[in-house]
Amino acid sequence: MGSTSISCEFSHHVILFPFMSKGHTIPLLHLAHLLLRLPRVAVTVFTTPANRPFISNFLVNTTASIVDLPFPENVAGIPPGIESTDKLPSISLYVPLARATKLMQPDFERAVQDMPRVSFIVSDGFLWWTLESATKFGFPRFVFYGMNNYSSCVSRSVGVNRTLLAGPKSDDELITVTGFPWIKVTRNDFDPVFTDAEPKGPPFELFIDQVTAASNSYGMIVNSFYELEPVFVEHLNREAKPKAWCVGPLCLADPPRIQHQKPTWIEWLDQKLEQGSSVLYVAFGTQADISPEQLKEISSGLEESNVNFLWVIRNKESELGDGFEERVKDRGIIVREWVEQREILLHQSIQGFLSHCGWNSVMESICAGVPILAWPMMADQPLNARMVVEEIKVGVRVETCNGSVKGFVKKEGLEKMVKELMEGDKGEEVRKKVKEYAEMANKAMEENIGSSWRSLDMLMSEISNFTPQEKTVDA
Repeated sequence: MGSTSISCEFSHHVILFPFMSKGHTIPLLHLAHLLLRLPRVAVTVFTTPANRPFISNFLVNTTASIVDLPFPENVAGIPPGIESTDKLPSISLYVPLARATKLMQPDFERAVQDMPRVSFIVSDGFLWWTLESATKFGFPRFVFYGMNNYSSCVSRSVGVNRTLLAGPKSDDELITVTGFPWIKVTRNDFDPVFTDAEPKGPPFELFIDQVTAASNSYGMIVNSFYELEPVFVEHLNREAKPKAWCVGPLCLADPPRIQHQKPTWIEWLDQKLEQGSSVLYVAFGTQADISPEQLKEISSGLEESNVNFLWVIRNKESELGDGFEERVKDRGIIVREWVEQREILLHQSIQGFLSHCGWNSVMESICAGVPILAWPMMADQPLNARMVVEEIKVGVRVETCNGSVKGFVKKEGLEKMVKELMEGDKGEEVRKKVKEYAEMANKAMEENIGSSWRSLDMLMSEISNFTPQEKTVDA
């Protein structure tokens, strides 16, 4: 277990506890950077030994403390040594991994017991049990899901009104969202917990535990900014609990890292910029499983589009077709390593992003002023894609061969939409729109005056006046 030393000169001590998944961890590490810009704030981040190196690297040159708790051993279905979702053999093992975190609670509480007074905790929504610990010690819990307000509103409406159970005749039939008549969704935009008439089993039980803990938490930290989705921020804070605090885009709190030596892919982008060539960035996150057949269609579509592209790919997704990399070497580069995605998106040569629409990726793309070719794959991504394309209009959507949200994408459809984004009138339209939102995002994070900065300031003031109920803490 790591150690933390926090002196009494700090007026606030904040615990951050991310879930063991890159997409969940990164925004909370950005939040650490943001909190540390405030006067007299100390931050402690909890994690596990295998995840510590990544977190340490992210927080280098900050005053944040890191405490690692041993990850439970001998968890059914989880291979030894695996402590994060990106290392799982299949994302279907997410439920046992998340359930196993509950076994960390005694170690977590022992660590908190020995710390200076905690002002509040921000913990991932998947770590539902941290509410019980926070209540025991008498400090507030803020929940973090990494979702936007649009997705939260739509999901809540669909869940409360059981919209998807009686209306649509097929999984792809559009149905109007109650309370938001301009928004239409399909069953395929949601996980089974929303679409099954009588959901049951481990995934549903975990979902209920997480939602119950979230609704009983003090507040919700949202990686978004008011100007991006005012209707949905106001709706949530009028109709739902806990209160949503927009303090993003969190990626803007962490300045891009200066690399002592440029990675080969940045040098390649520099060459394209010198040639006056625009580049499409392609990345689908660390979670989605893409079939070999679909990978071949992607590689063929990119090849036949004749656009320049930088494609970040996982090692296990290496079947791209015989000779593909050799044939496209003059205008395409394949990267099989961890990359600083923001560094790529901020490069002047990047003019489009073929993305799975994970919310971190959407936020980073908006902040960089780069339009999106949306290809959602799982979780909240279909709703994020609807927001990107239909609500804020900063992107276009891939064409599936049968029109379904979860349909197969053939090379012809991909080639067509890649060209539309990079060279077409619609691409020019969304490029202009995303640059407007990029300006708004940067203003929202301006120190002392931006909407997100003011929101964080109000949160800290409110916490200063928080009076916990008397609790007896177990030794």
